Amino acid sequence: MEAAAKLKRSISRQLSSGAARVWRQLSLEPVYTPRRAGAVGGGGGGGGGGGGAGGGGARPTRFGLARQSSLDPTPREGGGAAEDGSGAAAMLAVPENLDATMRLLFAACQGDVAGVEELLRDGVDVDSIDLDGRTAMHIAACEGQGEVVRLLLSWKANMNARDRWGSTPAADAKHYGHFEVYNLLRARGAKTPKQKKTPMTVSNPKEVPEYELNPLELEFRRGEEVTKGHYVARWYGSKVFVKILDKDSFSDANSINEFKHELTLLEKARHPNLVQFVGAVTQNVPMMIVSEYHQKGDLASYLETKGRLQPYKAIRFSLDIARGLNYLHECKPEPIIHGNLSTKSIVRDDEGKLKVAGFGSRSLIKVSEDNPQMDQTTSKFNSVYTAPEMYRNGTFDRSVDVFAFGLILYEMIEGTHAFHPKPPEEAAKMICLEGMRPPFKNKPKYYPDDLRELIQECWDPTPSVRPTFEEIIVRLNKISTSFTKQTRWRDTFKLPWKQASER
Repeated sequence: MEAAAKLKRSISRQLSSGAARVWRQLSLEPVYTPRRAGAVGGGGGGGGGGGGAGGGGARPTRFGLARQSSLDPTPREGGGAAEDGSGAAAMLAVPENLDATMRLLFAACQGDVAGVEELLRDGVDVDSIDLDGRTAMHIAACEGQGEVVRLLLSWKANMNARDRWGSTPAADAKHYGHFEVYNLLRARGAKTPKQKKTPMTVSNPKEVPEYELNPLELEFRRGEEVTKGHYVARWYGSKVFVKILDKDSFSDANSINEFKHELTLLEKARHPNLVQFVGAVTQNVPMMIVSEYHQKGDLASYLETKGRLQPYKAIRFSLDIARGLNYLHECKPEPIIHGNLSTKSIVRDDEGKLKVAGFGSRSLIKVSEDNPQMDQTTSKFNSVYTAPEMYRNGTFDRSVDVFAFGLILYEMIEGTHAFHPKPPEEAAKMICLEGMRPPFKNKPKYYPDDLRELIQECWDPTPSVRPTFEEIIVRLNKISTSFTKQTRWRDTFKLPWKQASER
């Protein structure tokens, strides 16, 4: 009786909806990744093997009424319902008050043709799914219940339905050696998903990274051809930013190394002023990196709209940038150098806070302990934010990000690009080879003198002169405090009609 009650409670927690779309929206589980799926429970949803009513020790389990999906990469103890019917699920009758979908899946697992037909006649959706996206057809196929499969086909069940791992009933039948069912499904036109290997495919399922995402969870715009480049997709109702590696790059060792390098840094970095890493697709084609998306856009677009920023806002924004980069530079055991910092690689979140993106997108080679160099395969720089030593493809250190920061701060207080309207490649040449710097055009009253001095130190041609971001944060805080006091004093003694005109 105790086992039956435990089984009932386990199943009740896994009550499913009747469509994959609803399942994806309502599921409250953590990110659906193969490793996490194994960590969450020893069962495997309706189709997960092992665990049965008892589960896997003290960990919470799914209701294991059949073998696991053929594409579920996490091996589990046990094999679902025992062949001799001695498993816990086989011994216990299904409680009458269970959700109709679970009763349908249970009946399909047991080969109960009459029970399946009765439920279907009572109005249960033939394509109902459990929390792993598995249908009665999946369950019957992996258990070799041929008569149930025929019945489901007569009810026009979707024989190409895919579970959360992308497996179909035909694939499950083939995986478990039920070739009579497999041939039956194939004869009706059923499909089996092709296994496409990537350069990062692991040989042991236990080596699948924690960050691995199921590509079926990413919903791209309808009609959009997803090949390579950058896309915006939906992931469980939220927008995410997706970077896709071109399939043709799989044969290019440099492209793969750059992809791995960026992935390693993104997984490592966690800070409020950095764009957060969501996950990646490395075991399926195409390979992807998924990060949080901010619909307010990047700093470049914001400056084009707003122009020169008020000093208090420029200081606040610069502090956001400096804090994110200071975290990267202080990472252990080795600092993370952005190397590609610009107004386009800084985004605004919903609260107006700035976050640094794009770190790890440059391929670096290490020359000495603290001085890396750009990979020789890197294309020629055409960015005005490029430090002179990087432009000449020499060795450099963390101060290249400080150089870019100085130019970004200049843009915020001047409201214009460096050497505007010259093209970026010409402006970069003027800055890096001719040693020129953009002029300060606005009146000093628009920004404190200390801010101008800080900018000039940041873009100094000598890297050792440039301050660290730790120093920059201290100086910006002092400037902010001083400027706030001055602003309050001016506002206090401002004539009433001038205050009204500024409102």
